[in-house]
Amino acid sequence: MRRWNGWGEQEIDHGLSDAALAFLREALGDAEPPRDATLEQVTARAPASRLPDHPLVRVDPKTRALCARGQSFPDWVDLRYGTVGSFPDGVARPQQSADVRALLDYAAGCGARVIPYGGGTSVVGHLTPQAGDAPVLTIDLRGLWRLKSLDARSLLATFEAGAAGPVIEDQLRPHGLLLGHFPQSYEYSTLGGWIATRSSGQQSLRYGRIEQLFAGGRVECPGGALEIPAYPATGAGTDIRELVLGSEGRVGLITEATVRVTPLPPAETFQAVFMPSWEDAVAGVRELAQARLPLSMLRVSNAVETRTQLVLAGKPGVVKWLDRFLRAQGVGEGRCLVVYGCTGTKHQVRRLKRAATGALRRRGGVWTGGAIGNSWVKHRFRGPYFRNALWSQGYGADTAETATTWTRVTEMMEAIEAAAKEALAVDGERVVVFTHLSHLYPQGSSVYSTFLFRLAADAEATRARWRRLKQAVSDAIVRVGGTISHQHGVGLDHREHLAAEKGAAGIAAIQALARHFDPQGMMNPGKLVP
Repeated sequence: MRRWNGWGEQEIDHGLSDAALAFLREALGDAEPPRDATLEQVTARAPASRLPDHPLVRVDPKTRALCARGQSFPDWVDLRYGTVGSFPDGVARPQQSADVRALLDYAAGCGARVIPYGGGTSVVGHLTPQAGDAPVLTIDLRGLWRLKSLDARSLLATFEAGAAGPVIEDQLRPHGLLLGHFPQSYEYSTLGGWIATRSSGQQSLRYGRIEQLFAGGRVECPGGALEIPAYPATGAGTDIRELVLGSEGRVGLITEATVRVTPLPPAETFQAVFMPSWEDAVAGVRELAQARLPLSMLRVSNAVETRTQLVLAGKPGVVKWLDRFLRAQGVGEGRCLVVYGCTGTKHQVRRLKRAATGALRRRGGVWTGGAIGNSWVKHRFRGPYFRNALWSQGYGADTAETATTWTRVTEMMEAIEAAAKEALAVDGERVVVFTHLSHLYPQGSSVYSTFLFRLAADAEATRARWRRLKQAVSDAIVRVGGTISHQHGVGLDHREHLAAEKGAAGIAAIQALARHFDPQGMMNPGKLVP
């Protein structure tokens, strides 16, 4: 069963090792875990529903509470402290596309606002109902999960948009195919959510971001259905797919998507190399990206993240041995971990492994074999579970991600990390911050930073602490010249900074697009743009 106020399954508990707790206490100070509110306490805050009866709409307080928030830090504050102040008035789970059409007509008829809900994994406030006079209907699309059609010759598959990552791959595997989209939220996030937020998977170097995978589909808009045919390519004017990608529910609900799939690769391996310094690591991975070596994944952790990952692994004996081994090879305290994936035929995998390892070794890297890489891929969806463990010890965790050119990558990392530390220093609070590059391009890279800090004494103080941190980091991203989101979307949390990227004319164009498809303003209002 899914946790109602945290990440993942209730029976999965990745606790913190003694070494990890000692690290946190030394770096941040002792912390006092807050007392979590119960589901009953949160449910009791739900006001009476304002929606008229409909056979597909449930209005009981528990159902509404379970779909009232996502996974952003403010969402966690609301759920954990029991300060949920806004609820959907009802939740509907359609079982077919026709149900979605009927629900949109129902919402229009009663003046309701509509929030699309997929896996509930949004980390930037896509799912939070906005206070107002109109009732709110959340449409939970997880009942739409089926493979509708498959053109194996053309490598095109059409799925209902509520299918989560494992459900998609389970339906493709018997046909010898896969989609290959593996965001960290893969276990729960859905195809429609990926499209609506321009998601990127961990092996996007091989399979592409969602915009490369999304070929066409169907969107139910308030005024009718938008059908997007799946062509290999088109020169016929504006690509209508681009009006849907990143639309965050403002133009309508994605109900079906045709995606470009790939034959299952016969071989795959993940390897690890420790580089002597951040500068060596960045130079090495940039060389690989610009050579367009067809790796499936390429990731580099800075020195702090490298040390932190090893501590959190909970194997101090292995870590000590590794430290001695690397120091003997000339790779000391500033070491940075590079993990890369090789996917394809056995011959291709051998060739890629040799080429990538050779390039990194020429810059001083020490190859440590497949053990660390295999451990990474085995646990690659485990990271969000540590948020549960950290919270239970009185510590909060959040992330910021952007993308910028190679010229600015290091400057961006340094600006983000400095801004995070300075934001809470005024309260005498410390922040542990570390960064990795996880999606690399010939022109630049994503920059993904994680922040650990102490929770405050109550909900409002904790929320204020996070808000200062978020504001400072977002300001730094814009100042240095990065996108406000590489893969998480905009929602509420990034909306204030979107204009710096799009400009006034761009924001007006997005608003005009939303008005065109949704003249009554009923679709996920307040998200992406005002």
